Amino acid sequence: MVSEAAEIKGSSEEIDGEGAFKDRVRSAVIWRSGSQILAQIVTWASTLLVIRLLDPADYGLFAMTQVVISFLAFLNGWGFASALVQSDSVDPFRIRQAFGLLLLLNAMLAGIQYLGAPFAAAYYGQPVVAELLRVQALIFLATPFIALPEVMMARKLDFRRQAIVNLAAAFAGAGTALGCALAGLGVWTLVYAPIALFWTRAIGLTLIARLLVWPSFNFRGCGQIIGFGSAILFTQLFWLVQSQSDVFIAGSRFAPHALGLYAEALFLAQIFMAKFVPPLNEVAFPAYSRIKDDPAAVRWGLIKTIRLLMLIAAPFYCGLAVAAAPIVETLFGIKWIGMVPYIQLIALALIFMTVQILFAPVNNALGRPSVSMRVSLCGAILFPTAFLIGAQWGLIGMAWAWLGAAPLLLLVTARLSAPLNGVSLADIGRAMLPGLVPALVMAIAVGFVSEAIAGYGLAAPIRLALLVMLGAILYGTLLWLFEREALAEVRRLVLRRRSAVEPAA
Repeated sequence: MVSEAAEIKGSSEEIDGEGAFKDRVRSAVIWRSGSQILAQIVTWASTLLVIRLLDPADYGLFAMTQVVISFLAFLNGWGFASALVQSDSVDPFRIRQAFGLLLLLNAMLAGIQYLGAPFAAAYYGQPVVAELLRVQALIFLATPFIALPEVMMARKLDFRRQAIVNLAAAFAGAGTALGCALAGLGVWTLVYAPIALFWTRAIGLTLIARLLVWPSFNFRGCGQIIGFGSAILFTQLFWLVQSQSDVFIAGSRFAPHALGLYAEALFLAQIFMAKFVPPLNEVAFPAYSRIKDDPAAVRWGLIKTIRLLMLIAAPFYCGLAVAAAPIVETLFGIKWIGMVPYIQLIALALIFMTVQILFAPVNNALGRPSVSMRVSLCGAILFPTAFLIGAQWGLIGMAWAWLGAAPLLLLVTARLSAPLNGVSLADIGRAMLPGLVPALVMAIAVGFVSEAIAGYGLAAPIRLALLVMLGAILYGTLLWLFEREALAEVRRLVLRRRSAVEPAA
């Protein structure tokens, strides 16, 4: 059934005025980001309990399977569905075509992963990897029932209903993880929890969007979907080469225990970039699509996003780097302390990566996914090369590779994207400085204090609490003294009422 079929065509173009549109975007950001924060609190609470029950080797084995899944997932057809967001109008038959594509592609991927699992296990020299991959193939079968409702609700900036389902899925995944860990299932805990999460989202989104349609396998006339989706597909492929090549390279060179430490360090360092920035980009893509004919508004929106995001991201990453040791000891336990040097280097690199990934939704919304594809191609060359060089010095060398490659990729992204969105490298630098400079000063001061109190024998949670408190006070004071305009901008964003009037970009 498609109960909202009459509303679909052109519904995303109904704008009640500039102020109303800004309020809808603001509401979408609050619902999407707010639900993400709550979902992550639930997930992290479960993860911190589970991680104390499992062994680093379990996470090493799981990381090996994730490389395979990620390299197949770029073909899951999400880009074809995303074309519905960027289109000026969508009819029910186009939706059925997109659903048919999603079903075909994901059924194929599930079959490939199931049949190819023994080859992956042979590469890693770990027979259990084959068993894990075969069960994880169920994730692909859920993808069509997640992607289609998500993009159709995103087209109308409807993220409230998505938030409800995402929270329910987070509880389902967290509960499954904790139950499996307590039952002593080991690495299988990390397999069953995502499956529970994905299928809860699939069922919930399909029902709440009321978008259960009969698929069409007649693909005539869907050239726009294929063209746009193909560019997104290759962008995702190159991104996966970039983001998974370190574990792929390390998997055949280092023991599962050592790889597990590196993989979890990567997970912790990437929490902000991987968990909180993508929801913003999910809102940004349909929002930029709505104003794509106003270049000044697009440019202003991107610069403002960078500036506001760095006010949060910069202190997070800098604080993570200087307080890595008490954070790991407090949250993970002493057996994970080997993660610390990896976290420190990767966290600093991700300051640049967090800004870099903000450009893709802008380029895609402007109808030029080929620019994002070229950027991803550069990343797919730059990062694996850096990892191969860094691997000569062990896993710490691969962490240094992150710090060397990330700023270079941001530079490439700015150069390739500037002719399209009008944002220069100088604009990016000016937008980053209000958050980055105070964060660096704060990190240096906190680092000195951390060294000073290290010899007093304080418990890790106490040291962490002291450092976090000191960092928050220092960063807030520096912003108050030197960046009051940035603070005022955040306050206006959070407290703005629907009746407020803002000048046009």
